[in-house]
Amino acid sequence: MNKILARPTFISRMRRISLISVIITMTLIWLLLSVASVFTLQQYAQKNLEFTAMTMSHSLETALVFGDDAAAANTLTALGQQGYFSEAEVLDRNKRPVAGWSWSPDDTHSLFNGFLSRWLLPSAVTQPILHNGFYMGEIRLRAFDNLISHYIFLSLMVLTGCIIFASGIAFLITRRLHNGIAEALQNMTDVVHDVRTNRNFSRRVSDERIAEFHLFAQDFNSLLDEMEEWQLSLQAKNAQLLRTALHDPLTGLANRSAFRSNIATLMKEATSRASSALLFLDGDNFKCINDTWGHAAGDCVLIEVARRLMEFGAGHHLAYRIGGDEFAMILADVHSDAEVQRIASHLSSQFSRPIDLHNGSTVIMTLSIGYALTWEHVTADSLLELADKNMYQVKNRRAQSSW
Repeated sequence: MNKILARPTFISRMRRISLISVIITMTLIWLLLSVASVFTLQQYAQKNLEFTAMTMSHSLETALVFGDDAAAANTLTALGQQGYFSEAEVLDRNKRPVAGWSWSPDDTHSLFNGFLSRWLLPSAVTQPILHNGFYMGEIRLRAFDNLISHYIFLSLMVLTGCIIFASGIAFLITRRLHNGIAEALQNMTDVVHDVRTNRNFSRRVSDERIAEFHLFAQDFNSLLDEMEEWQLSLQAKNAQLLRTALHDPLTGLANRSAFRSNIATLMKEATSRASSALLFLDGDNFKCINDTWGHAAGDCVLIEVARRLMEFGAGHHLAYRIGGDEFAMILADVHSDAEVQRIASHLSSQFSRPIDLHNGSTVIMTLSIGYALTWEHVTADSLLELADKNMYQVKNRRAQSSW
């Protein structure tokens, strides 16, 4: 059994793309800025150490001139404890060490800081000590690793915070910009879904601000116009086909198929079956009219018979053409045999008036009427059989009396 895969929504996919793009872009920016910051800090530390060495050379000038090693050592110690450098060494003109000072690391980060300082400043800064333009010696300094690492970590933290903040702002902006696209697609999706599910071809996609979506909406709306026109045409054709299938083309009355369907439905409904009756009607001299006046006159008679039946029923009692000169009528709201007989007699009298053949002649066509009461029958077949039998009995009696 195949599992139904949960498909991501368009907006979730767009947000994911935006998030990935922002992360990749900001990461690259962070790396580039970090490298640039570290390089800039390296240059700054280098210049700062050189400036410190130059300043100290002036302070140590007197100590070297007078050979005061203790004064040189005190100067190095005083400045070293203030964090200007991590290692310092003073050499005389013969490269003999005069004084020195170094910072002793006492925390767990000293190794890393030492590595960091050596990476940024791989060699000591050397500054000559001059007196009246003569070389008296030199001073060698190394940078203070804690100070360097502090600046690096501080700059990276600030940079990282700024990148995270900028990433959040960028993601919020792109998310807001995506909402318009998502709403446009959702609008089109809703229309398509409504058309497919409910066959609602009257829906239209609203105008969109985005050019491609607007063009798509116009084309899709044009397609919906054609589909709606096609649907209306198809519905009209189906209605015409249904009418043709259920109505007699000559008289306009419902035909045998409609009659059979309505009788079957009526017999299944207890309320309708308890207050209805069926009339079968058959022309007494239709064959004679056809033989005497022709089929055109016969059609004229059938049309007039149908008109009088519809006029008599007045939409309350439904008339049908079963075939040839055979008709049927379902009576509604009748509750006794006597009431049905009275209606049948009144209906029969409607055909005592002559029928105009539209050829200068008139003719009278009487109808033999047989009836059956629906509440006396359980099935439609027994109802039809009794009504047909009663109709032929009436026809036979009329035939015998005419002899």
